[in-house]
Amino acid sequence: MLIVNLALGTLMISLTVVIHTIGLIAVTHVMSWITDRVRLNGHRSRILAMNTVVIGVFCVLTAEVWLWAAGFSLIGVVDDFPTALYLSTVTFSTVGYGDVIPHPEWRMMAALEGVNGFLLIGWSTAYLIAAGIRVGPFRSGEHF
Repeated sequence: MLIVNLALGTLMISLTVVIHTIGLIAVTHVMSWITDRVRLNGHRSRILAMNTVVIGVFCVLTAEVWLWAAGFSLIGVVDDFPTALYLSTVTFSTVGYGDVIPHPEWRMMAALEGVNGFLLIGWSTAYLIAAGIRVGPFRSGEHF
């Protein structure tokens, strides 16, 4: 059963990396499109750009959580989809309350989601910092 956990977990990680890559590219394009068309003075345009990036990254991460939840539900990691979504959210975000646990044979797969979430949230943080430096409130030379 461990090999099945590792294989399915690796597939899910691969899918989320594809979603994350495409999602961040889309967020970049949407942010550029919005800021090119909505001309605001001063810091307002930067606030709009950063708001677009944060909401976009949140949507990408949400899609990844829902993918894990759908996988959990499909293979029976927990008994129903709402529980799978909750488990996926607390696992991906590494909160890990422990009030819902996967069936014993799927614990390794849930652990892989935690590692996946940790990495993708870190990647998202790096993206937010880069956006803040490029178009947002932290442009080089303006504050430091």
